[in-house]
Amino acid sequence: MLGKGQQVGYVRVSSADQKVERQLQELRVDRVFVDRVSGKDADRPQLQELLKYVRDGDTIVAHSMCRLARNVDDLRRIVQQQTQRGVRLHFLKENLTFTGQDSPMANLMLSILGSIAQFERELIRERQREGIALAKQRGVYRGRRKALSAERASALRERVAAGGRKSDLAKEFGISRETLYQYLRR
Repeated sequence: MLGKGQQVGYVRVSSADQKVERQLQELRVDRVFVDRVSGKDADRPQLQELLKYVRDGDTIVAHSMCRLARNVDDLRRIVQQQTQRGVRLHFLKENLTFTGQDSPMANLMLSILGSIAQFERELIRERQREGIALAKQRGVYRGRRKALSAERASALRERVAAGGRKSDLAKEFGISRETLYQYLRR
């Protein structure tokens, strides 16, 4: 059924508190890469590691296409790039395998199912925006919790002004570099 090389699993959940077990129980793989981030784009640490790791003859196994990508362009690009390298992709839920020797029907299914995943993501975002707007009208929306207290933000600015390396400070304060720059702009 699958390739002659390793079976390499990919699991993605949208947040750190979601469970991966549902996706893992069907996977029979040699190694698994797990991301706990949104599928809005392909810039995910474990996905990138997986794509570097797999070799000709390996098979990437994912529970569903929407776990690999929630954007049809990303999905098609990943499938095309990997199959050109001799890597197969197998999606359990859809029971589809892509090898690079795919039929027009398989490519149509990839595009249709990828479009549905993208549509679902856009609906989720739309509902979220509507919910936030209603909460703001009721005066109950407070926004995202601040990453740093006012005191820690002040200490961060002082350390940057004193010449501290921003990448080191971001790690020390437990924030991303982008968040660090947002605090410096305020």
